[in-house]
Amino acid sequence: MPRISLPLTPEQRDEADRIEQRLLAVVGDEIRGIAELLASKPDRQILGPAEFLVRDRVHRIGARAIEAALDERKKGGTRGPAPAARPATARASSSAGRTGPSSA
Repeated sequence: MPRISLPLTPEQRDEADRIEQRLLAVVGDEIRGIAELLASKPDRQILGPAEFLVRDRVHRIGARAIEAALDERKKGGTRGPAPAARPATARASSSAGRTGPSSA
């Protein structure tokens, strides 16, 4: 399968390199587990239950990728001041929805 390359700025390319290195370090066990699972199955058993076990591991790798990206961004902090918060709107009155005094 060909590698898809996105147009990245130099800063984004640096961040991608850091995420890749971190991800390679944490998913090695998952990849080895997939390799061992596939090696342990004859051709007729690759699809079916084994396929779902592989998919579960691939999903865990994806979750780790997202965690790695978020952790990298936390380390880098924000780039500039935070934007100003929008002003609060007027609060609804506690009698919202009533049309007049209660007759009870």
